[in-house]
Amino acid sequence: MTRKVTKAIFPVAGLGTRFLPATKSIPKEIMTLVDRPLIQYAIDEARAAGITEFIFVTSRGKGALEDYFDHAHELESSLKKSGKNDLLEILRTTNMESGAIAYIRQHKALGLGHAVWCARRLLTDDEPFAVVLTDDVIMGDPPCLQQMIEAYGETGGSMVATMEVAPEKAQAYGVLDVAEDMGAIVKARGMVEKPPLGTAPSNLAVIGRYILAPTVMGNLNKLKAGSGGEIQLTDAIADEIEAGRGVYGLRFRGQRFDCGSKAGFLQATVAFGLERDELKEEFAEYLHDIMSMRRAAE
Repeated sequence: MTRKVTKAIFPVAGLGTRFLPATKSIPKEIMTLVDRPLIQYAIDEARAAGITEFIFVTSRGKGALEDYFDHAHELESSLKKSGKNDLLEILRTTNMESGAIAYIRQHKALGLGHAVWCARRLLTDDEPFAVVLTDDVIMGDPPCLQQMIEAYGETGGSMVATMEVAPEKAQAYGVLDVAEDMGAIVKARGMVEKPPLGTAPSNLAVIGRYILAPTVMGNLNKLKAGSGGEIQLTDAIADEIEAGRGVYGLRFRGQRFDCGSKAGFLQATVAFGLERDELKEEFAEYLHDIMSMRRAAE
């Protein structure tokens, strides 16, 4: 019987340099898809999966993240007096209970594994935990992490979200070496972080959702530098396989957007905009007109 996963780590210490100059003054995680910031999509996904405790690994200049999840009493009071109950309800979804969120500083940018390791004191030695990367926004029903929690209940061990990528793109990801393919779930023989072109053991790339056994944190305690001189989470997960503990990949149902890139962020904006009932008709018409004009100009 697997232990319930109730804590999630959100590594949000990055500087967001690919989105300068916007990220000069605001954290990338506060940038919005339609009308919700990236971090809200991640939190909502975690809540749907049963997560009740949220650990943010931050850095200097990320105070806006803390403010976002705080209660805005003056704004709530103004909306209530104006009878704008629909907006008040939307606002309340951004509030978090006192003590539900913890903030930890990562003082040096030493990789994803190091960011996760920074949260070690907020976890017990026998407690599995989730890791959610906010750059990866996933449109899925049910949400990706919820799918993983359900699959983890069958497998135990550790689990990563995977998707198939073209061979020439595998070098940008951690990639699974598959020992057994069971359909939606695969059992891993190994993991390789950013394999050189043409050397990837499969086309199954690891993306930003993890459910990790407590022993993974013990592996991170070794603080071994890996690819790029950073402490790689992939290496700590690979250590689980070497130790004979199960690591699995889930081919999740849904569409993933890489919102760490400008193109991915724009693609996500279009996709989520078209999902909104109050926007999709007008927005789709605009997109159709734009494409018609482009084709006419060719």
